Amino acid sequence: MSTYRDFTAPIGSRRATVLRTVGTRERRSHLSAPRVPTVGIDIGGTKVMAGVVDADGNILEKLRTETPDKSKSPKVVEDTIVELVLDLSDRHDVHAVGIGAAGWVDADRNRVLFAPHLSWRNEPLRDRLAGRLAVPVLVDNDANSAAWAEWRFGAGRGEDNLVMITLGTGIGGAILEDGKVKRGKYGVAGEFGHMQVVPGGHRCPCGNRGCWEQYSSGNALVREARELAAADSPVAYGIIEHVKGNIGDISGPMITELAREGDAMCIELLQDIGQWLGVGIANLAAALDPSCFVIGGGVSAADDLLIGPARDAFKRHLTGRGYRPEARVVRAQLGPEAGMVGAADLARLVARRFRRAKRRRVERYERYEKFAEARRSPSESL
Repeated sequence: MSTYRDFTAPIGSRRATVLRTVGTRERRSHLSAPRVPTVGIDIGGTKVMAGVVDADGNILEKLRTETPDKSKSPKVVEDTIVELVLDLSDRHDVHAVGIGAAGWVDADRNRVLFAPHLSWRNEPLRDRLAGRLAVPVLVDNDANSAAWAEWRFGAGRGEDNLVMITLGTGIGGAILEDGKVKRGKYGVAGEFGHMQVVPGGHRCPCGNRGCWEQYSSGNALVREARELAAADSPVAYGIIEHVKGNIGDISGPMITELAREGDAMCIELLQDIGQWLGVGIANLAAALDPSCFVIGGGVSAADDLLIGPARDAFKRHLTGRGYRPEARVVRAQLGPEAGMVGAADLARLVARRFRRAKRRRVERYERYEKFAEARRSPSESL
């Protein structure tokens, strides 16, 4: 594993300056970024996924573990990240680490200001991890990372205006215009999942009621299935039998699997989630007018069972329908791994600067060794 600890330790302020300037040069910089392997980390409400990614977006190795319980200290999650990176570094020459965090990341891409599904509150994640790892670290919102990956390597290639929607435990979102992620003044743009769509509706972990993600997400899907099963509804007999009466075992992937097998209730639940998704993206089209919506995250594995109803609802609720061009609604090509791939690729942008700095440091050391050798030679000849 390449070591940067000695070099990076005394220049924390300069590192922050470098990261602040990365966003303004992303489109140009990704073409000249070093073609070196980097690690991407995708942290969600239920899982932490880590992978070594090459310069073409190929995953060389991937590890996955459950997210530590959110009631535990942030250090527990940081420990998990460090363990995964060190494990991968045993088998790969890692040059940088990118973190895609499910939460609000500040404009400097250092602190996680708030994470609804984790115990991070104004957490200096980048600095803490950089102090424990021997490579540069970049932190960004997980949906921003996923949008970058889809624009670089997936369904968003060739698009100038793209909106990414990630359906997982909740809903994440990102805006990409002209090859640049739009993070907003304070770094928290794209939190579409917390738009209020039902005043006084279901309580959201963010503290409000009626957020969009309470009606179109993995949590919403599982909640509806469990409520029907707990009520002993006749339409839920199939899934009740599948879990042998243990309602707590009902999960999103299970619902998707049963829907593919023809379970009527599971198909209907995915249609409901898809319809809410379509309503939300119609609202986003009215505000942002993108050329393409890319739907990613774990729930998108349901494919046309989800995205078909979403397209129908989008067309039905789109403002000015019939008199305006319609954005494409497509499934992410990189699937649930998009956030990990994007975080790794964004980290490659800062790896170049640290590689240059390390090279200068090595060159200085070599010049010093030559000078010292020249000083020793005359004395040794006496």
